[in-house]
Amino acid sequence: MASFRLAAAGACGFALLSAGVAAVELQYPPTAKRPVTDVYHGVAVTEDYRWLEDDASPEVKRWAADENAVTRGYLDALPQRPAIAARVEELLRTAPVRRYDFQYRGHLLFALKIQPPKNQPILVAIPPSGDVRGERVVVDPNALDPSGHTTIDFFTPSFDGKRVAVSLSKNGSEDGTAHVYDVASGEQLGDEIPGVNYPTGGGSFEWAPDSRGFYYTRYPQGNERPQEDRHFFQQVYFHPLGTPAASDRYVIGRELPRIAEIGLHASRDGKYLLATVRNGDGGEIAYHLRSPDGAWHEVAGFRDGVKQLGFGGDGMLYGMTIKDAPLGRIIAIPVTRPSLASARVVVPESKLVAEEVRATRSLVYVTFRDGGPSLVRVYSPAGKLLRELKTPPASSVTVSEALDADDVLVTTMSYVQPRAVARYDARADRLIPTELAGRYPFNLDDALVEREFAVSRDGTRVPVTIVRRKDSKLDGSNPTLLYGYGGYGITMAPYFSPMLRLWLDYGGIYAVAGVRGGGEYGEPWHLAGNLTHKQNVFDDFAAALEMLIDRKVTRPDKAAIMGGSNGGLLMGATLVQHPQLMRAVVSEVGFYDALRWELQPNGEFNVTEFGTVKDPEQFRAMYAYSPYHQARDGVAYPAVLFSAGDNDGRVAPYESRKMTARLQAATSSANPILLRTEAAAGHGIGTALATRIEEEADVYSFLVDQLGMTASAPRGVAQ
Repeated sequence: MASFRLAAAGACGFALLSAGVAAVELQYPPTAKRPVTDVYHGVAVTEDYRWLEDDASPEVKRWAADENAVTRGYLDALPQRPAIAARVEELLRTAPVRRYDFQYRGHLLFALKIQPPKNQPILVAIPPSGDVRGERVVVDPNALDPSGHTTIDFFTPSFDGKRVAVSLSKNGSEDGTAHVYDVASGEQLGDEIPGVNYPTGGGSFEWAPDSRGFYYTRYPQGNERPQEDRHFFQQVYFHPLGTPAASDRYVIGRELPRIAEIGLHASRDGKYLLATVRNGDGGEIAYHLRSPDGAWHEVAGFRDGVKQLGFGGDGMLYGMTIKDAPLGRIIAIPVTRPSLASARVVVPESKLVAEEVRATRSLVYVTFRDGGPSLVRVYSPAGKLLRELKTPPASSVTVSEALDADDVLVTTMSYVQPRAVARYDARADRLIPTELAGRYPFNLDDALVEREFAVSRDGTRVPVTIVRRKDSKLDGSNPTLLYGYGGYGITMAPYFSPMLRLWLDYGGIYAVAGVRGGGEYGEPWHLAGNLTHKQNVFDDFAAALEMLIDRKVTRPDKAAIMGGSNGGLLMGATLVQHPQLMRAVVSEVGFYDALRWELQPNGEFNVTEFGTVKDPEQFRAMYAYSPYHQARDGVAYPAVLFSAGDNDGRVAPYESRKMTARLQAATSSANPILLRTEAAAGHGIGTALATRIEEEADVYSFLVDQLGMTASAPRGVAQ
């Protein structure tokens, strides 16, 4: 990075002078303060920027456009951006073809196929041999919409493999409409059903055994409910093919919570239908089974601790429960006696987290988690340990789909080894490589992956993974990017990204903190970072950053942090609580006003994870960490790049607008506080490849500039 100096340029902005670049005026748009006061449990809370919540306001639209112009002016003037943009485009457009979301039906393997430089994944059908040379395209959103802004939300093939139901949405909205396609011809049938998917509760399909119709999740239509309820009260309906959607039959859901999130899955013969119902996003799950006679049975309720349940190939339901077993035990329940009273233990609790179970005809595959990496062990239905799959160490291992007999697809990935998909031949105990995931034109053989532990404020040991070049020196001078999330029990598992190649080539070190709130050590780890314990998440992340500094991996002026969504909250809390620990922050599609988060449709689904201001204790906890409210005037804040999507149904873009305005007014430093709003995107799901390239180019240009990084020649020989 060229060095620069900042000179005051009035109350609302400053001038940026960068060596080798003409002076760029970074003048923030004027932002009016219009105080609004709310009283919560006797506490008066005043904010100045609520007016920025009005998405439809011409004034707000002008303000957001002006902020975008400031951001573009800054980023486009960075001397290294052209080279970074070219490298990002090269890495992403030349990435290999890879397939994921496998579903095996009718002796065909269905999958979504990423095929750069196409903007959106394609739905394909592959022969049972797995030979990709015989695959055929079923649905190509790039052909349906050459702009690249239509995407597949999810899909489900019929049991005979002849048809597939697909949810399609536009512009990253995740507002899905169901369509049905003939697999052999790729032709769309006349069936079309709106409102099957939305960011609040998601969506799901499942077919009837005869493949003449399908079950689907449905949000309120027309005038069935008030406008404010249109993204709640999800229910299940049944659609016979070739009939009007208006005549579809209600199946289940009227008795479920307002914030129910329903997933559908059938037994292999289609005779039994399982509805997995989440009570919002806090981890409470219930299960309802429909037997062949049409009767519904509650297998487990929200308070019963069953975290996962699915069909085996032997007439049993196999699940993972934390009831009296915090790290999880595996149970089996007969479909003919579908209640926890009929459950038997297959695999007892151990020292590792039992995360997921998938049962075939005569084998039970259990995925275990240990602080991030995972492994898979194979058991008999009686619970006898037979073997452990021979997968690479320190990897994320997933049993992706059950095939014929006891064979399964297994996906592996690490920070330095890209996604690979193998067919596990159970009889021969052999993993057979496939071509379902291609090879990158580079490798990360020059990288070293290390695992360290930070000590949080309360003494908790927090795992931190560090990825660096083998020739890097730990002298405190390394530009370092720390990533975090910490919510919903989601684990920061090993993940391969081509952007790591770029980061290492610029001399950077990458680190990931497995903070509480995630699932690195099971449900106890999650619960230690949700509701009134959320501050633990921020303490853990700060401890990880301090550890990197103490061990001379980096120093504050060379440190950056990044996260998105729930991780955006983590970024906001960290930068207002510890502004001295980092030079730069990238916070993507985050939320920052913890007190009004639940007023958004998806925010209400998150009350079970974050809490509600209606509860005095939860209010006090949220107010204490809410980044928007805890930003302080006169503090020298680091440089920040906020991002938002205009069509985001998960986190309203006004969250980023309000936080940007608050920090721009509060900071005493000359570090830029920037807002990037993408018009043709939402929360990130379904974003076109061309748009993602521009986003990544902006993010890494910002980081390289702020941390003073210089590129070396690209490393990593062709594979």
